[in-house]
Amino acid sequence: MRSLGRPQQPLIGRHGETRLIEELIGAARAGQGGVLVLRGEAGIGKSALLEHTREAVTGFLVVHATGSQFESELPFAALHQLCRPLCTPSLGYLAELSPRHQEVLDIAFGKLTGTPDLVHVGLAALELMATAARHQPLLCLIDDAHWLDTESARVLAFIARRIDTDPVAMLMSARIAEPAHELDELPALTVDRLSEADARALLASARQTPLDDRVRERIVAEASGNPLALLQLPDLGAFALPDTSSVPTRIELSFQAKLADLPDAARLLLTVASADPTGDPVLLWAAAERLGIDVAATSAAVAGTGLVEFSTRIRFHHPLARSAVYLAADDAQRRTAHRVLAEVTDPELDPDRRAWHRAEAATGPDEDVAEELERSAERARARGGMSAAAAFLERAAELSLDAVKRVERTLDAARAKFDVGAFDVADTLLTTIENTGLDMCQRSHCDLLRGRVAFIRYHYEDGPNFMLRAGRRLAEWDPEWSRECFVDALAMSVVAGRPSGVLELILDAAMTSAPPSPKPDVLDALITLSAKGYRAAAPLLRKVLHGDGEPLWATRHALAVEIAAALWDPHSHAAIAESLVREGRESGSPIALRLALAELASAAAMTGDVGKAMAAIAEESAIADATGGRPVYYHQLRLAAIRGRRQEATELIDQAMAAARERGTDQLTANVHWAAAVLHNGLAEYQAALTAARNAVDYGDLFLSGFALPELVEAAVRSGERDEAARALESLTERADGGTETILGVTAYARGLVTGAEDDYREAIELLEASPLVPYRARANLLYGEWLRRENRRKECRQQLRIAHDLLTQSGMDAFAQRASVELQATGENARTRSEHAHNQLTMQEMHIARLVATGATSTEVAARLFISHRTVDTHLRNVFRKLEITSRKQLKNLPGLRVGS
Repeated sequence: MRSLGRPQQPLIGRHGETRLIEELIGAARAGQGGVLVLRGEAGIGKSALLEHTREAVTGFLVVHATGSQFESELPFAALHQLCRPLCTPSLGYLAELSPRHQEVLDIAFGKLTGTPDLVHVGLAALELMATAARHQPLLCLIDDAHWLDTESARVLAFIARRIDTDPVAMLMSARIAEPAHELDELPALTVDRLSEADARALLASARQTPLDDRVRERIVAEASGNPLALLQLPDLGAFALPDTSSVPTRIELSFQAKLADLPDAARLLLTVASADPTGDPVLLWAAAERLGIDVAATSAAVAGTGLVEFSTRIRFHHPLARSAVYLAADDAQRRTAHRVLAEVTDPELDPDRRAWHRAEAATGPDEDVAEELERSAERARARGGMSAAAAFLERAAELSLDAVKRVERTLDAARAKFDVGAFDVADTLLTTIENTGLDMCQRSHCDLLRGRVAFIRYHYEDGPNFMLRAGRRLAEWDPEWSRECFVDALAMSVVAGRPSGVLELILDAAMTSAPPSPKPDVLDALITLSAKGYRAAAPLLRKVLHGDGEPLWATRHALAVEIAAALWDPHSHAAIAESLVREGRESGSPIALRLALAELASAAAMTGDVGKAMAAIAEESAIADATGGRPVYYHQLRLAAIRGRRQEATELIDQAMAAARERGTDQLTANVHWAAAVLHNGLAEYQAALTAARNAVDYGDLFLSGFALPELVEAAVRSGERDEAARALESLTERADGGTETILGVTAYARGLVTGAEDDYREAIELLEASPLVPYRARANLLYGEWLRRENRRKECRQQLRIAHDLLTQSGMDAFAQRASVELQATGENARTRSEHAHNQLTMQEMHIARLVATGATSTEVAARLFISHRTVDTHLRNVFRKLEITSRKQLKNLPGLRVGS
C-alpha cells in the first residue's frame, strides 16, 4: 500500500481489499473525500484491515471509534470517541468553529444542556472534521459500526455523504448479517473468506510449531476461510469432536475455553471488564476492590489468556472475546458485575451509565431504579438522544412496581419509540397495556398513538379507525378533544388520498358522534362539503381557512393546503407555504421543514417561479438526505409537469408511481396522473393526457380532483370526446361558483374549449390578468391564440401567441412554449429567441446556491442551509460561474431568476 506511506507486510489474501483502501486514502490525500464500509461475518478480518491501515498510513491525522454492544443506547457515544481528539485545546480546531456549532457539540457530548437536532449535530461535526482536514488530511476509522448508537450512526452517515470535497477518508467495519442500519446506503465492500491456499499460509505464519497434516487440513476445513477461526480453533484441541455450529460460535467457544482453568476471582474480574463498555481501568480497579479481588494476583492470570489487554484502556482483543466472556458468566455473576459498576460510577459525571448498570443489576421491579431511568430519559431528550430516551423509558416501564406508573411509562416509551421510528416496538408496547384497566384518558392516548403507528406503517384504513374510536369514546367526556380526533381521522385520510367514499364514511361517523361546536369549524365545513357540495360549503371553507383569529394552517397544515387548493386560492396557498417555512426553520424540526419546503416548491411551481421551486426542492432534498427521510414526490411532480421536459418528467413519474404502489397512497397516485395529464397536454399528446386526466379525477379525493378537471376538459375536447368534456366542465363550474377569479378564469377558458365561444376566452384572459398562477394565465392566451388561428384571424392570433410564448418561456414551461412556437410558425412568424434563464442551465442545488449567494449569503451560511461543507459550496459556485459565464458573486444579483426576492 505505497500511497499509505510506511512499508507494510501485506495481509495474507487481502490484495483486493487493500487496493481499494489505498485508492480511498489516495483520493483523500488529493482532496477528494470518501467513505468505505467493510462488511463481513464475525472474524473475517475487518478489524485487521482497519488496524493495518492505521499502522501504514502517513501524513494523516487518524481518529478512531469503536461501536459497543453495551453502549448502543447511549446517545452520541461513538461520535464522542471520534471527535474527542479533535476537540483538544492543543489542536485548536474547536475554537475555529462557529459559536453555535461549538455549543451544539457541547450539548451532544453532555457538557451543556439543550436540545440540538441530529442534523445540526451532524453539521457541527462535519465542520469540525473539515476544519481539522484543512490543517492535515483526516482518516476516521470506525470499528464494529453495527453496534453504533443510533444518533452516532445517523450523524456519521450524514458526514460520509458530504465529505467529497474535503481531504477526509472514512473507513468503517460492520457485520454483514446485522439488521437494517443507518450506514447501509454508504459505499461498501464485502470482505470474503480466504481461499484454501491463503488459509494454509495464514495458519502457517501464525503457528510457531508445526501442525500435524491431518489436524491442519481439518482446521482449514472447519474454519472455512475465516481468519479468526484459523487462529483460534487450534486452541479447542486438535481432536475435538466435529461441531455443526456456526464459525462465530466456534470462535466464542475457543475464547470461553481459555476461561476454564482460571480461578473464580479472575473470571469475575473478566466479567466486570466485559460489562463495562468504557474500558476505563480506574472503574475496573475500583470495582475489583469492592469485590475483594486481588488485582495484582488476578490480572496476570487474566492477561495470560490473550483475551484482554490491561493498559491505559481495557481492551478486548476481539468483540467476540468480550461477548464470550459476558455470556460465559451466569445471570447472578452478570448482575453482580453491573451492580458493582453502578456503585463505582460517578452519579454526577456519568449518571446515565450508572442508571443503566443499576437496571441491568436489578432482579425484579425496582421503583427507585425506574425513577432514575426516567431522569436519564429526560437528559437524553435534552441532548437530542431520542433513541436513548426511548430505551431508558422502556426499561423503566419494565422495572416499575407501581401499576399506574408502569402504564404511564409504557405510554411514554411507546411515544418515544414512535418518534425514533421504532413503530413495531411502539405497537408492541401499546399491546402490553391495552387490557390493563386503562382510564378514559389513557385509553384515548393509546388509540391515538396506535392510529399514528398504523398510518405510518401504511395501514391507511386502520389509522383513521383508531382516531374514530377515540373520538366516539371522548364524545361525552371531552367534546373538544373528541372533535379533534375526528379531524385527525380526516387529515390522515386526506394525506393518504383515500377515495372520497372513505372520507364520506368518516364524515358520516362525525355527524352522528361528534358533539356540537359552539361555532362552525373545519369539521362542520367538511361535513357541509360532503353533504351539500361545493356551492354550499365554499363560504364556510373560506371562513375556516383564514379563521377569526388563528388561521387553520397554524394547527392543521395538510387540511389548510388542501382547502386552499380546493378553493383555487393561490394567495392563501403561498401565504401558508411561507408561514410553514418560517415555522419549520424556527422549530428546527427536519420533518416540519421538509414538508414546508415541499409546499413552497409546489406553490412556486404553480405560479411559474421555476427558480424558487428548484431552490426549495434542492433544500428539501438536502434535508431528506441528511436525515435519511424517504422521498417526497408531489412537489417535484408539479414542477416536472409544468416544465414539460419529457425524459426527466417521465422518469420522475415512473419513480413516483412505483412509490405510490409500494405505499398504497391514492394521493400520490392522483398527483402522478395529474402530472402526466399536464405533461401530455403540453406535448399535444391528447389521448395520453385524456387517460391520465381521467385517472387523476377518479383517484382524486374531495380536493385534488379539482385541479385535474381543466386538464380533462382540454384533453377530451382535443380527442373528440365532447360529452366527457361537457361533464367535466359541469363539475368544474360547480366548484367555481362564487370562487376566486383564478378558478373563474380557468373555468372560462375550459368553457371556451367546449363551446367555441370567443367571449369565453376573452373572459378568461380578463379574469386571469391579475392571477399569480402565471402558467394558467399563459394557457388562456395560448388557447385563445390557437382558436383565433383556426378562425384565420392571423394578426390577432399572433398577438395572443406572442404573449403566451413570452409568459410560458419565463415560467420555464418548455412544452407549452413549444406549442405556442409551433402555432406562431403556422402563421408564418418565428417565435423570438428566448433569453437564457438560469433555471435552464443550473442543477437544482446550483440554483439554490446561486439564489442564496445573490442575496449576499456567505459560503458558510449556504453550507449551513444545505448541510454541506463550505468547500462543497465553493465547488458548486465555480460551476455556476462557468455555466452562466460570470466571474463574481455580485453579477448573480441581476440574472433572470436569481434576483433578490424572485
